[in-house]
Amino acid sequence: MAEIKLTKNELRLQQNRLMQLEKYLPTLQLKKAMLQTEVNDARIEITKCEAVFAKIHTEVDHFASLLTETLSIDIRESAKISQIKRRYENIAGVEVPYFESISFEDFHYSLFDTPPWVDSVTKGLRVLAEAQVRVKIAREKKAALEKELREVSIRVNLFEKILIPRAVGNIKKIKVFLGDQQLAAVSQAKVAKAKIEAHKRELAAG
Repeated sequence: MAEIKLTKNELRLQQNRLMQLEKYLPTLQLKKAMLQTEVNDARIEITKCEAVFAKIHTEVDHFASLLTETLSIDIRESAKISQIKRRYENIAGVEVPYFESISFEDFHYSLFDTPPWVDSVTKGLRVLAEAQVRVKIAREKKAALEKELREVSIRVNLFEKILIPRAVGNIKKIKVFLGDQQLAAVSQAKVAKAKIEAHKRELAAG
């Protein structure tokens, strides 16, 4: 760290710097608290999405034995995703994704050449695919919020543990130096005055 100048100008600069740091710190602390709340909410959201996915997965598993049957179609193709739409919202300064919609590729089959359960399996596979996408997007949201939280936490720690204490220390150091200088100047002035007075007395006595 560069050595600070022990001057009145530097004192004013350090005091202004401290004032700006102390003014901005509460905003950072508030943002950190907001992000922490959002991260906690995102974790809850992921847990809920995972629970929904697990429930649907269990239901679809009931069709597992049917999927081994020889068909004229590959029923897994029914859940092939063509598009996932996300919307983004700004939360505490970070853009986070939300699930909006999902589209699947066209899947055609003959109602006469396929068993009646194909409709149910197709629907189940698509619902499962959507649930999986919702989990993925919820995790993306949490990751974005956690990244911003880490960066803001670093800045808060920098302000609280380094920049503000350093500015306070610099101000104290400059004030002590300037105070010592002032005392020295006063002492020198008193000594000089005493010498002048003594010289005057000598002249008067002579």
